[in-house]
Amino acid sequence: MSLDHLLEWIPKGGPEEALARQVEFDRLPRHVAIIMDGNGRWAGERHLPRVEGHRAGVDAVRDVIETSARLGLEVLTLYAFSVENWKRPAAEVNTLMGLLKRYLGLELETLLRNNIRFNVIGRADALAPDIRTELLDAERKTSKNTGMIFNIALNYGGRTEIVDAARRAIEAGIKPQDLDEDRFSNLLYTARQPDPDLLIRTSGEMRVSNFLLWQIAYAEIWVTDTLWPDFRCRHLLEGVVAYQKRDRRFGGITPAVPAGVR
Repeated sequence: MSLDHLLEWIPKGGPEEALARQVEFDRLPRHVAIIMDGNGRWAGERHLPRVEGHRAGVDAVRDVIETSARLGLEVLTLYAFSVENWKRPAAEVNTLMGLLKRYLGLELETLLRNNIRFNVIGRADALAPDIRTELLDAERKTSKNTGMIFNIALNYGGRTEIVDAARRAIEAGIKPQDLDEDRFSNLLYTARQPDPDLLIRTSGEMRVSNFLLWQIAYAEIWVTDTLWPDFRCRHLLEGVVAYQKRDRRFGGITPAVPAGVR
C-alpha cells in the first residue's frame, strides 16, 4: 500500500491527513495487535446499557480494519472475546455473539473486496454452532486472499494457547530435545505469522490481559485513554507514528555513535 492509497480514503485537511504524512511506509509494523477495551465504560458514561457500548464498538472495528489494510499491514489481530468473558452476564455474551454474526454477514464482501484474509484464533469449537458456521464460512471464502490477515481472537486466552501448543507437540510426537522456540511458535494459533511489533490497548488500562503472551515478548506497547467505541483511523495512525519513533533493541544495546556523527 502507499500514502496515496490511504489519503484517498481519509478526510482532507484533517488530523488524519497530517498523521498519515508522518508515517514512514518502509518502516511499518508488520503485525499490530489491539486489546479493544472500554465498551462498558463508554456506555456507562452515556447512561446506556453495557451492550450499547459493544454495538458502538463495531464501527471502530470497521474503521480500524480499513485503515490497517490501506496502510499495508501484514497482520491485524483484534482481541474480541476472551476465555474469561464467559463469566459475564448471559445477555451480554449473547449480544456480543449476535454482533459478531451480524458483522460477518455485513462485512464479508468488504473483506473480499479489500483482499483481506479472515482468520480465527482461540478455541472456536466451544462457540455455538451457528457462530462456528459463520466463522468457517468467512475463513473459507477469504482463504485465497493474499492481502492483510485479519485475526479475530475469540474464546481466546494466552495461557490456553500455550497449553494447546504443548498438547499439539505431544500429539505430534515431538521429542523435548527437538523442540525449540521456532518450532514451538509454529504450534501456536498464529503459526507462520510474524509476531506483533505493536500492541495497542485502549481505555488507558496498563495490562496485557492474557493476550498473545508468547508473541508479544518484544512488542512495543502503546496505550491510549480513548475508549474503544471512539477509536478511529486517527488513533491507529498515532500509535503507528509513536511506534516508529522508538528504538527497538530486542534486548541488545544501541550501538555507540562515533564522535561527530549524527
